[in-house]
Amino acid sequence: MAALFTGKVLTGNRERDEVETERELSRALENKVLLLYFGSGQCPRCRRFSPILKDFFLRLTDEFYVERASQLVLVYVSRDETEEQQRAFLRTMPRRWLALPFGDTFKRELELRFGVAEVPAVVVLKPTGEVILDNAVEEIQRLGPACFQNWQEAAELVDRNFLLAEDFEDWSRRSLTDPLRRLKYKVEKRKEEEEEKKKGRKEEDEES
Repeated sequence: MAALFTGKVLTGNRERDEVETERELSRALENKVLLLYFGSGQCPRCRRFSPILKDFFLRLTDEFYVERASQLVLVYVSRDETEEQQRAFLRTMPRRWLALPFGDTFKRELELRFGVAEVPAVVVLKPTGEVILDNAVEEIQRLGPACFQNWQEAAELVDRNFLLAEDFEDWSRRSLTDPLRRLKYKVEKRKEEEEEKKKGRKEEDEES
């Protein structure tokens, strides 16, 4: 899948770290189902769908819900009008999302390649770049995280969600402390969200 973005740059959500080397892209994208989310924070239909997609993604990748993140990666392809609008939208979305930099002309190439005419649109791709679904919006709304298993089977992923012998002791220890770990994580997550909100308000005040 890294081949799709060869010579391109992706950014990590919030931190604006660039993921651009072949090795970095390979580590981020290979052996995973890739979702290309074409959307906009200003589009009414996107505003209704984005929270659903956020919950869908978190329930498959966030340690509050799962022991191991599913083999899933999402790249946001923005139709926002300004870079600030894109940043403001991404601040409300999961940290693990990647994004095409604002104004990158590769966006138009992706739209043409996958026949994206309207947003929201979620193109589901195999690690090889083959299309599993042209637009999974309706399926995500209807089935939620349950539809990922069908995509995983279609993508023929190499299953990494098995216990290696050296992982067993750690897994056993974590399972015993799991209730406390999840409670601590929930508290830390809430604190982090509050800090993000304060940061967002501060940036808005500075720009106004």
